[in-house]
Amino acid sequence: MKIVLLGEPMGLFMAKETGELSEVNNFALSIAGAEYNVAVGLARLGHQPAYCTRLGFDPLGERILRGLRENGISTDLISQVEGEQTGLMLKGFTQQGDPDIAYYRKGSAASKISPHDIDKLDLFGCERLHVTGIFPAVSESALTSVKRLIARAKALEMPISFDPNLRPQLWKSEKEMTAVLNSLAEDAETVLPGINEGKLLTGESTPEGIAAFYHGRGVKNVIVKLGKDGAYFSEKDGKSGISPSFPVRKIVDTVGAGDGFAAGVISALAEGESLEEAAFRGNVMGAIQISNQSDNEGLPTREQLGKIILSGIV
Repeated sequence: MKIVLLGEPMGLFMAKETGELSEVNNFALSIAGAEYNVAVGLARLGHQPAYCTRLGFDPLGERILRGLRENGISTDLISQVEGEQTGLMLKGFTQQGDPDIAYYRKGSAASKISPHDIDKLDLFGCERLHVTGIFPAVSESALTSVKRLIARAKALEMPISFDPNLRPQLWKSEKEMTAVLNSLAEDAETVLPGINEGKLLTGESTPEGIAAFYHGRGVKNVIVKLGKDGAYFSEKDGKSGISPSFPVRKIVDTVGAGDGFAAGVISALAEGESLEEAAFRGNVMGAIQISNQSDNEGLPTREQLGKIILSGIV
């Protein structure tokens, strides 16, 4: 199935040693971005992700294009712009908690995307859309472009999935972040908040309350990620329950877990699986992610996923 993703892929400089980012001497270059990670996951599971963004004509832009193509992700919806720069980020190395992150994306090529760019996209054959709460925070034009693509997707009756993926440092205020992201969520068929994200966005204290909040705004499917406790899934006027977490031998890096989860959920729903099965696959993919340091290199093929499920542990 052809699935559109809108976002900003960035050059990722991953620290190869522990310590403050300002003190690290050795980095490995890779590609980062929540939507990029989801696209990689979908491609490895046999789907056809198409990434929509803008890149600069620079080494990082070329590296990202090559990475997309090597991973089977369509670049048909990408424009490369002369004289603009591709965004990048630094990521610390840690074996406890979340690593330090530093972004360098203000004024990037992707941040200057416009609704006019969206209107030029050929969406023929596209069947689903996935967006996150990150890209709308990058710039005002990125936000209006996200809204425009959502409107186009709805007009084409494409199911939309939305992961709030909070990045408070990118927003002017928590109040603005909450208002904008809840507004975007209302247009989605499936919303995927983490439990703490959901509490902040809805004011509710339980996964059931968070799900009810979004159901009340027209969202059909809600899956609340509960970390080590698995995920709570709820279908409006349908089944709800807890999908337990998938066992992990060793946690290596928690970054990207939500992206793996999203790839699992989206792929399952695209294949006609139930919301409960989608939550289960999301849990397995998230478990695989936290067992690997890279944001996306450990994501499994369909065959690898099947073997991991049969083994009962990552």
